[in-house]
Amino acid sequence: MSVRRLAEENVQPASFAFSKDNAAWAKATIKKYPKGREQSAVIPLLMRAQEQDGWVTRAAIESVADMLGMPYIRVLEVATFYTQFQLKPVGTRAHVQVCGTTPCMLRGSEDLINLCKKRIHPEPLTPNEAGTLSWEEVECQGACVNAPMVMIFKDTYEDLTVPQLEYIIDRFDAGKGSDVKPGPQIDRIYSAPVGGPTTLLAPEKKPAVPRAKKAGGEAAASVPPSYAARPKTDAPETDPTLKTPATAKAESAANDRIAGDTKAEGGVAAKPAVAAAKPSLADKNRPAGIERPATPDDLKLISGVGPKIEGILQELGIFTYAQVAGWKKAEREWVDGYLNFKGRIERDDWVKQAKALAKGGEAEYIKVFGKKPR
Repeated sequence: MSVRRLAEENVQPASFAFSKDNAAWAKATIKKYPKGREQSAVIPLLMRAQEQDGWVTRAAIESVADMLGMPYIRVLEVATFYTQFQLKPVGTRAHVQVCGTTPCMLRGSEDLINLCKKRIHPEPLTPNEAGTLSWEEVECQGACVNAPMVMIFKDTYEDLTVPQLEYIIDRFDAGKGSDVKPGPQIDRIYSAPVGGPTTLLAPEKKPAVPRAKKAGGEAAASVPPSYAARPKTDAPETDPTLKTPATAKAESAANDRIAGDTKAEGGVAAKPAVAAAKPSLADKNRPAGIERPATPDDLKLISGVGPKIEGILQELGIFTYAQVAGWKKAEREWVDGYLNFKGRIERDDWVKQAKALAKGGEAEYIKVFGKKPR
């Protein structure tokens, strides 16, 4: 294991403080742990400090230690042990972590490393002259099928070639990293086979059962499969005296419907559950729809909305963040019932998410929630 030390004193800031939003987040995170176990929040707090300043400073370590009532040395041990924590300044616009483990190396990660040396800096963990870019080689990032790959902040970029990585670096250096879609950079869905599935492309056809012929040409009954004639045995499990009597089966079925105590103790039979009826499309609380605009908003950026849900919403005439942001309580309940979400719209706070996206896109979302959408 390599020795990891804090950055030199001449680059260390004099103090550290969480922003207002991050301070509230940190306080809520600490409360998630049982009393006396609050120190378990040390890793998420250090990670949030790194996300705020770009790297983990000495002042941040001491501030987190004070918040959790820990000796400074204990937090320093955590920060220097886990390589996810950057202990000196890295690129402000992109820190490129190139996977150098065997699968990626076999598929060209060495060429990606050489590009980083040429395009960013010859040495790892050293920012370029502008301070906007840096790189390092790391261990397995868990997407070996999509090798080679890199990680920039929290996003991975997979199935890379040298020209593709150079393009990604250029976009980040220009402050336009959001233009690049994370994930595979080829025609592949996640880690599915390149070019689409190659097996189970059609339903399996069952072979026809041959029919025997009687004398005179009349068809006989179907020939049973070979496993139909099972041998009779005297094994205990086939002993008729060991089978459950029909009366006991009926009693057991009745007991399955008893709520509370046993039937013998006076329990009451439970009523069968009734599925909630789907609200009518003609209901007055259904949100008003609009004609499909030339460029609909990407509703999938709202946490809780996937491609299928987005399609259903569009069928209802919901195409923009502003529409979702304007839903009243009755309209939210109608959509929740129509999607059979059981309160998920309120739990995920679709309205607040949509308001942020409608106001300023991803930048406003990050400002409000402290993270990128989805």
